[in-house]
Amino acid sequence: MIFNSRQICLHLFLYLAQQHTLGTMRNKYFNQIHGCGDEKCEELTMSFIKLFVLTFSLVACSFSYAKEWSYSVDYIQGEGDVQGVKLAVQYHTDWLEQYSEKWNLYFESSVNTWEYGAANQHDTNFVLAISPVFQYPIGHWGNTQWFVEAGIGISLLDDTNFAGKDVSTHYQFEDRLGISMRFGTYEEHQVTLRYFHYSNAGFKKPNPGLDFVALSYTRFF
Repeated sequence: MIFNSRQICLHLFLYLAQQHTLGTMRNKYFNQIHGCGDEKCEELTMSFIKLFVLTFSLVACSFSYAKEWSYSVDYIQGEGDVQGVKLAVQYHTDWLEQYSEKWNLYFESSVNTWEYGAANQHDTNFVLAISPVFQYPIGHWGNTQWFVEAGIGISLLDDTNFAGKDVSTHYQFEDRLGISMRFGTYEEHQVTLRYFHYSNAGFKKPNPGLDFVALSYTRFF
C-alpha cells in the first residue's frame, strides 16, 4: 500500500498520540520536581503531550500542506521587567485564495521563553503556542509592502504564577494584532511589530492576563 505525504502525517500523529512512555516520564518529572499528586501529574502530562504532538505534527506536515513557509525570531517585552524570546515556524496556505486573492492565512507554531526580575532572583516561563493568523495587505511604500494581521491561538504555559500574577490555568488563549513590512528582491524578509495578550477568557479566576509587545524578523523560503 502506498501512502501520500498527508496520510503519513496522519499516521504519525496517531502513533505519537498512542504512546504512553512520554506520559510516564513526565509524571516522574512532576512528582520529583514539583511534588504533585498522580491526578494533577496526569492532567499536566496529557496537556504537554497533546500540544507537543500537535506541534510536532504541524512541523512534519508543513511541506505537504503549505504553499510556502517561513521562520521568525521575536524579541518580547512585557509588563514591568518581563523580557523574552520567541522562535517560530509559519506555514502559509492558499486556502483563502478562492474567496479573495488579498487575504493570507498562515499557521504558526512557536516556542517562547519569558523572564522576569533580577538576574540572581527571577521567574522563568516556558511557553508553547499554536495560532492561525489572518494577514491583509494595506499598501506599498517604496520597495516595501505593508500588512496588518490578527489571530487567536492557544498556548501552554509551564508556570501559572509569573511576574507577580496568578493566571490560574496552564492553557491560555493567545490573541495578537500586528503590522508588518515586507521587503527584499523576492519579498523574502519581513519585520513585524506585534501586540500579544494571554488570558483564559474567564474560564477560571483569577484571570489578570499577560500583555506583551514583540519585534519580529521573519525569513521566507
